[in-house]
Amino acid sequence: MTEKPRRFPLYLRVVVGVVIGVLLGVVFGKEAWFFGYSNADLGPMGMLVVRALKALATPLILVAILDSFLKTRISGRSGARLLAICAFNVAVAMTLGLFILDVFAPGAGWADRLPELREVAGSAPAAVKEATLSPLKNLAAFVPENVIDPFQKNLVISVVLLAVLVGAAMRAVRAHATGSLVEGMALLERLIEAAYAVLTTMLLWVAEAMPFGVALIVADVVGKSGLQVFLVLWTFFITILAGLLIHALGYYPLLAMVAGRMSPVRFLRGALDAVVTAVSCNSSLATMPVTLRCLRALGIRESSARLSACVGTNFNNDGIMLYEAMATLFLCQALGMDLSFSQQLTVVAASVMAGVGIAGIPEAGLIILPLVLGAAGVPEATIAIAIPLIVPVDWILARVRSGVNVLADMVVAIVLDRFQEETGESSSTLV
Repeated sequence: MTEKPRRFPLYLRVVVGVVIGVLLGVVFGKEAWFFGYSNADLGPMGMLVVRALKALATPLILVAILDSFLKTRISGRSGARLLAICAFNVAVAMTLGLFILDVFAPGAGWADRLPELREVAGSAPAAVKEATLSPLKNLAAFVPENVIDPFQKNLVISVVLLAVLVGAAMRAVRAHATGSLVEGMALLERLIEAAYAVLTTMLLWVAEAMPFGVALIVADVVGKSGLQVFLVLWTFFITILAGLLIHALGYYPLLAMVAGRMSPVRFLRGALDAVVTAVSCNSSLATMPVTLRCLRALGIRESSARLSACVGTNFNNDGIMLYEAMATLFLCQALGMDLSFSQQLTVVAASVMAGVGIAGIPEAGLIILPLVLGAAGVPEATIAIAIPLIVPVDWILARVRSGVNVLADMVVAIVLDRFQEETGESSSTLV
């Protein structure tokens, strides 16, 4: 299905939505302006668009993987390459984060300003009871008690495991099917292909409403916190933002050029719609259909695109992992805690575990940050004070790290596709 070029691309419409939202937040603040409703009342209406995207994106992952199983050959080598590329990306991200925090020690400047910072602190997010940094407990959590839970809770890894199991079973049945079972499997394949097309179309329709949702969400946040909060929290904001942007706009284009043989300009231009959508809805999961569309536009094989964006999306959470590590080290410096190198490695390991095991929900990176702080040895009472300090600016950082996660999905797909091309395998084969 060929899409018509848009005169006014989605990312430009989203930018307009952001500008309108900022103006509404600054001008009206918490006052009622729309038939008795304020920005705080309209903000949840904007979140309905995000909820719709999340509701459709999780079943799309299931259908996309099933469709890939039926149309492609998936080898163990493909999964090994995916994990190797993801691990290398994470290693680069963590090295960058540790370098910035250890060399410049920006968190130390907060030590004398904690009382002032607490005055602008927001309320801490609710804890997630199921959240844990134990590898065994996370592994156990990936196996659901029933097939409904993964879709209700947006547990991406559980959905992927379920899809792989069902897909493998379908291929095994098809290989030995006889009689009427052959016709039944053929019909099932056509239904899955049709379901994938229908879900993708629905998600792209919902994505078109994102600029309106963004305007309302931004108006709500700016109306509550204002823009002056950045004058107090700018050190933390600039430090984390610098790490995320250097990794996303420096390392990823370099990797796309060296390993994927794609020019940085083409890569970033082709990813623009997906990145802006992720920044808008604060969810790389909800952005998945736009990500796949952008990868197709860049000429990436469908097999490589789905392997990275659907199967490997939880391993491509570089944005969350980098944020967790940098925010923890920053807050530890502000609290006067001098972490040794081994303690910093513990923070890195905890950040990686949090990034892989995290659910596909907005603000999940901030919600799970107390666990990473706990792994660094920060007392619970101190965590309860530290977390609210960064809430006022996290609404922007959360969206930036979602954009980083989407870029990770795309660059991994590009590199995988290059491997596939160099090995001479057909486009119907997952490397």
